Amino acid sequence: MKRNALALTVVATLATGIIVAAPVLSTDSAALPAEEVQGNISFVTGGVGEDEAAMLKRAAAGYPLQMQFVQKAWPRDEFLADVKVRIRDRSKNVLLDTVSQGPFLLARLPAGTYQLEAEHEGVVKRQTVSIRAGKHERAVFVWAPSEETRSMRNDPLASAN
Repeated sequence: MKRNALALTVVATLATGIIVAAPVLSTDSAALPAEEVQGNISFVTGGVGEDEAAMLKRAAAGYPLQMQFVQKAWPRDEFLADVKVRIRDRSKNVLLDTVSQGPFLLARLPAGTYQLEAEHEGVVKRQTVSIRAGKHERAVFVWAPSEETRSMRNDPLASAN
């Protein structure tokens, strides 16, 4: 009888562990991209696909800087990847020089003022951002529509030809 009670306790404990672990296993199937380090700056980049984009948006609050890359398009704007990114300090030293793997780049920067530079298809955009301890800053870079988007907007039937 004691043996059956012990076996039942073990089964119940294992079942409880499985039930408790199930929500952890059923969360987003995609994992947050690996954090990279360049000099003293750690960062993560990505956001291709809805799951990964949602994960990076949720993780953004844990990083002092969030950069986002968008191109105007018709009928709706598009996220960009393969954007060349540089972050410089006040002395113009390059602290980060990378290419985004998606429309988001999250960076851990110490408090200070930084020049952000993002380049897509030869067009460079710049913004200055001041990072304060315990605060989150967001910089959105927006590029004009591509030639293809402009021609589609002027002639919606252009894509059908």
